[in-house]
Amino acid sequence: MSGVLYGVGLGPGAPDLLTLRAARLVEGARVIAYPTLAGGASFARSIVADLIPDGAEEIVMDVPMTVERAPAQAAYDAGAARISEFLAGGRDVVCLCEGDPFFYGSFMYLFARLSGAFEVQVVPGVTSVTACAARAGLPLVARNERLTVLPGPLPEPELRARIEGAEALAIMKVGRHLPKIRALIADLGLLDRAVYVERVSLPDEVVCPLAEAPERAPYFSMILLTKGADPWL
Repeated sequence: MSGVLYGVGLGPGAPDLLTLRAARLVEGARVIAYPTLAGGASFARSIVADLIPDGAEEIVMDVPMTVERAPAQAAYDAGAARISEFLAGGRDVVCLCEGDPFFYGSFMYLFARLSGAFEVQVVPGVTSVTACAARAGLPLVARNERLTVLPGPLPEPELRARIEGAEALAIMKVGRHLPKIRALIADLGLLDRAVYVERVSLPDEVVCPLAEAPERAPYFSMILLTKGADPWL
């Protein structure tokens, strides 16, 4: 029989935000797979480093940080091929994924390649959106309100249109796009409604009004914005 591939969400970074199911799977893993960025250390692995059993085999997928999709797709092709060897041999594989596997998660690329041939089980994780809202003390939506999630790299005209039409927003993948996004939100007269969060749940976490955010933002940063009255009062 083939092994099972587990896509395990690890949450935003703090080890104590792991679910019990995720922790148990990592502790019992004999084969673990995870991505790294451009040859650096794996953030996903660092979250659960104390739980990985001695002697576990590790599959490292080095994913280039490029605008072009082809190099990253090739890395996932290679990672899927290596994982499939273990699965075909009857061995389970636990694949680590920051945040939630199906919410901007890297695991979805492996799922697309392997789910047709092997059993895949997905373990959800705490998303960065909910973690940021909790740390900012900012309820996002209530009753019939809508939450819009936007990636920061969107072109300015599209970002403007979507922000204008939204009730509550989470803008992810801020990084180098922070100046563009902050200027746009200020131009729309919404700067006092926006909160900036970077590296949520980690020791160097930053939570502040967007107007007071630093000039440079890391990839793991987010802007939360709500409009109108507070409907939960």
